[in-house]
Amino acid sequence: MLAQEIIRSKRDGNTLSAEEIKFFVKGISDRSISEGQIAALTMSVFFQGMNRNECVELTKSLQASGETLDWSNYQLNGPVVDKHSTGGVGDKVSIMLAPMLASCGVHVPMISGRGLGHTGGTLDKMESIPGYNVTPGIKDFQNIVANIGCAVIGQTAELAPADKRLYGVRDVTSTVESIPLITASILSKKLSSGLDALVMDVKTGSGAFAASREMAEALAKNIVEVGEGLGLPISALITDMSQVLGPTAGNTLEMIEVVDYLTGNYRDPRLHKVVIELAAELLVLSKASLSKEEAFTQLNKNLDSGLAAEYFEKMVVALGGPNNLLSEHEKILTKANIIIPVYPQNSTSEILTITNMDARAIGNLVVELGGGRKRAQDSVDHSVGLSAIKGIGDEVSQSEPLMMVHAKNQDDADKTIAKIHDIITLKDSNKIEKSNQQTPNENNVIMKRISKS
Repeated sequence: MLAQEIIRSKRDGNTLSAEEIKFFVKGISDRSISEGQIAALTMSVFFQGMNRNECVELTKSLQASGETLDWSNYQLNGPVVDKHSTGGVGDKVSIMLAPMLASCGVHVPMISGRGLGHTGGTLDKMESIPGYNVTPGIKDFQNIVANIGCAVIGQTAELAPADKRLYGVRDVTSTVESIPLITASILSKKLSSGLDALVMDVKTGSGAFAASREMAEALAKNIVEVGEGLGLPISALITDMSQVLGPTAGNTLEMIEVVDYLTGNYRDPRLHKVVIELAAELLVLSKASLSKEEAFTQLNKNLDSGLAAEYFEKMVVALGGPNNLLSEHEKILTKANIIIPVYPQNSTSEILTITNMDARAIGNLVVELGGGRKRAQDSVDHSVGLSAIKGIGDEVSQSEPLMMVHAKNQDDADKTIAKIHDIITLKDSNKIEKSNQQTPNENNVIMKRISKS
């Protein structure tokens, strides 16, 4: 076969055969196919798309480029499950969900990524914990998952290595936003983890990759169909990302919120709804629970008793972190040099209501503060970010902060505050017809469920 003929075929809108896809992915792995040829094919797929069978074959080939974790020798006492999010602002769901699931008897080998664009990365948040090792060996990773129940780590070289090269080309050729390529990238890595069930959290709104509801549903349906085609029990929830998920955005700040959530100090209602729904979905999907109601009961019981928090701390210790993070996190986690409130401005109204916010812009503010990367090689300042973020529909007085800015210096703080006033829309509370308000809250944060059944 010739790579250029495969490219030409897809460029012209034809369906690629399984053999053609296998040949091309093999060339990606052994580098017999150049970056230019990879770019040409991804651009062809971007414009011409792929049908379900093509997407299944691409996923299988990417998965076959590396290892697939074998759990048969570990004598696990429950199924192996995972959750994947398409990313958002303030999305710390995975870190809460993994120990909660482990406390219910399932095993969670969670391989996560770093921040991408305006969205924060689970891996960067875990690295805000001193000593925490996000790159253990595969055997150590499996042992921790088998013995403790969960581990949150970074992508390894052994799993789906062809996808790493493919994604690197997509990232610099504006072909990231391709539903078939996103589907194959996600599922190849998740199938390599040897899963018994997977739930997708596909976010939509101003802070999401899929800004429109239509794109989010198309992506979710494609992932579910391809996952089913590969024999994986899978479902997807469409969740709202029209505002920050929870009151924090920034690595250390979100880790503090995780600790508060697990220990019961504070649980944001919208965030809790997303966490508990995704966790229950996985427990039922993997047959670890007979019903959603049974799953909800067990999850809430393990949260309230502190059992889920215990699993989290055991995971942290097993991966090199401190054994007193839950009780001493204020001393252990780094703090920003400048912490300053942001108040409403230029208004004569006593009480104001937040009617809108640009969640993507808020995510970018965290990046500009140093909490994310502008270039792949950039380092991250884990201490910076935003906290006490008010939500859409919240009322504030002139003396009440919209949020707190955590910055490394005053200049960064001042620049951030100036931009916040352009990002959040405030209106006089007395001039808003309450009956016409569509306020995002815990009752509508879960927008739709997509599954085979």
